Amino acid sequence: MNFTLKTSKYAKEILTQLHSSTGITPNLLIRYAVALSLKNNKSDVEIQPIVKDFTDGLVLNRNTVTGEHDYVFRAMITQAAGKELTDEQYFPGYFNAHLERGIRSLAAEYKSAGNYERFVRALLL
Repeated sequence: MNFTLKTSKYAKEILTQLHSSTGITPNLLIRYAVALSLKNNKSDVEIQPIVKDFTDGLVLNRNTVTGEHDYVFRAMITQAAGKELTDEQYFPGYFNAHLERGIRSLAAEYKSAGNYERFVRALLL
């Protein structure tokens, strides 16, 4: 089993930027990004697991990223995939695919909100 998540350079830059602007730690931002990807999941757009090895991104431990909510993320990602996933398919493959898609939504949310308070409020709604 692979317990290491490697993000893209783009995801690293957005996470670093949002962390410095909001003070929200990258592991929480990753959870928001995955949740946004799952929220915006459309049945006609199939998401493919990422098998690419990112060398310029962040390297994070699975327990740090999902914490005590790992089973919840696995259940939601399996539901979105529409098929049973092995542990290796779930993490880092599908999890990272949702992260990479969700980080763009998260960056757009922050940009449209304009400040920390509106950003947090938008994430809660």
